[in-house]
Amino acid sequence: MYPTGRSAWSLASYSKMAVGLGSRQAADEEARAEVEVLNSRLEKTSQLTKKIQASLSRLESSGKSVQEAVGPLYGNTQKLQVLGNNIEAVIEAIDRIRQPSDIKSNEEDVIRRGPEKAGLSAFLSSVKRVNKALYDMKQTNLRTNQQAVADLTRLLKSGNTQLEAHFQKLLQEDSRPLEPLHYITKDKPFPTLSQDQTTRLGLINSYIASISKKSGYASESPVLQSYANVRGPYLTITLQNLAAASVNTAKKKTPDAVYRQGTNGIGTYAKGMEGAFLAEYDNICALFSRDEWAKVFNLTCQGAIAELSRTLRELNMHIKGNLATDCYLAYEIIEIVSSLSTNLDARTGELKSSFAAALKPIRETGKTSLGELLEDTRRRINGLQVIPADGAAVPITAEVMTRLQTMVDFLRPISSIMISIGDGGWKNSTQSTPQPDQIPSLKSFDVGADGKQIFSHYSLDTIDTLLSSLQQKGQLLLKGKPILGVFLANNAVIVDRMIRNSDLQPLLSSCMADIDKWRKSGTQLYTLAWREPSTHLLDVQYTNRGNRPPSGSAAAIDSAAILKGLSGKDKDAIKEKFRLFNQSFDDLIARHKALSMEREVRDMLARQVQQMIEPLYGRFWDRYHEVDKGKGKYVKYDKNSISAIFLALS
Repeated sequence: MYPTGRSAWSLASYSKMAVGLGSRQAADEEARAEVEVLNSRLEKTSQLTKKIQASLSRLESSGKSVQEAVGPLYGNTQKLQVLGNNIEAVIEAIDRIRQPSDIKSNEEDVIRRGPEKAGLSAFLSSVKRVNKALYDMKQTNLRTNQQAVADLTRLLKSGNTQLEAHFQKLLQEDSRPLEPLHYITKDKPFPTLSQDQTTRLGLINSYIASISKKSGYASESPVLQSYANVRGPYLTITLQNLAAASVNTAKKKTPDAVYRQGTNGIGTYAKGMEGAFLAEYDNICALFSRDEWAKVFNLTCQGAIAELSRTLRELNMHIKGNLATDCYLAYEIIEIVSSLSTNLDARTGELKSSFAAALKPIRETGKTSLGELLEDTRRRINGLQVIPADGAAVPITAEVMTRLQTMVDFLRPISSIMISIGDGGWKNSTQSTPQPDQIPSLKSFDVGADGKQIFSHYSLDTIDTLLSSLQQKGQLLLKGKPILGVFLANNAVIVDRMIRNSDLQPLLSSCMADIDKWRKSGTQLYTLAWREPSTHLLDVQYTNRGNRPPSGSAAAIDSAAILKGLSGKDKDAIKEKFRLFNQSFDDLIARHKALSMEREVRDMLARQVQQMIEPLYGRFWDRYHEVDKGKGKYVKYDKNSISAIFLALS
């Protein structure tokens, strides 16, 4: 048997190589042998392929049979799997539905114990779980859960109520009224809530605020009102002694006593209110969200501001009853409360309108007081039954000027009032229409050129009202214009003196000419009486009779020579003039000395009379003193003696 396949071929190849080059016949035989082997293998391969094809046909036929048998089975299996998954989901849903129902028994004990016994943290966690369970149960909307929903709702309401009560209790622990003077006198800030209390209160507030927003039933958290209900009375009671002190210190021991700046307790009251309110604002900022600060702050402070309003109304009644002496208290209150409002508004942005409403009665009184004081001056002067017969000044002049001097101490609030009613607005301020509640701004308290100018105009109106009313009254009660002139001059000089010796001087320095006209008017009235003796010193000289009378110095005049040129009748007339002059002059001197004059008035009138009489008398004496040949019967005064009299007058 011959070797087959590649082994035979390889053997032949090796044989061929070993043998070398063989004959051609041997090579052909080997090739034929190889072809036969290949044909044999190809035939086997064809037979194998046919068998495989037959097997595949049978397998395909079997697969179709299996598919027809297994297909329905697989579909049913899938349906069973979906059904199983659905059943499991239903079971899980039932478990979830049953879970909120079970939570009632789990949390009821904690909630019934309350936050104090159970602890705030544990209590809050329990209430939150109940709240979540209730929310989930409501989402299912199953009828079977209605009873459980009702039970959880009652349990949650009980928990929330206990939290609100616990919030108030914690707050009250740090809300005992304080003695404000302890902090005011030592310039210490008012105390705030402790950090521990703030933390616990903050937890409660955060929870209640969140459920209030989620529920949608309330526009704001009930804790806001709870806070105001506790801290509001705390502020009111803390400040009520200061309010009472403000009213008590306004009471007068002496009816005519003029209010002095700083003697009322309103300044201390305002300082205490500012400190307490700022401390409260810090508490609110630490507890509540930013959008709640304004609401809570206003709610908390309204009680204390209502007490301030009541206090200011009482003070306003007192001021109205004593307007002439206590109007300055109104000006002081306006400045103090306005500053308080401005300071708090700068820190908190709140309460400005509340302070404006509280201050409104005092501010209206301050406005009307300017016109009322002018009218009071007229009324008091018109009510005078007697004016000093010696021309002395009346006390009301000093009182009115003292009032203006005192007003300078309150120039800031007065300027704000005057700016608000306008220059000259005081003339009809008693009928002014009510203005909206408004706190003056800091700018209105800036006493600039406008404020000073308006005040100077008011001061001039006051002085003009005073002196014109005195002039009218003097014309009715005083006999003679000279006394009236002295009376006017005395009062005008007092006005002038009290301006120059006070803080009124820089404010009215440009207006002194308007005041000086009253002094000049008094001087003119007084000097009217001195025209009579001056007329006796006038003589008639005829230039066509002999030589013209010499002019120049007295040394150049020869009295004896002049008298020689006169007739006896003319000499008698000269003697009569000296006699009448002496009589009138002596009478006026006696009256002058009997009059009551301020030092400045006495000097001023003495100079005025001297300037009027002495030159005329000196000329007349130079010409005619020899008429009685030195006997003194007619020529009572020489030039030196009459000059001495004038000097003595001053």
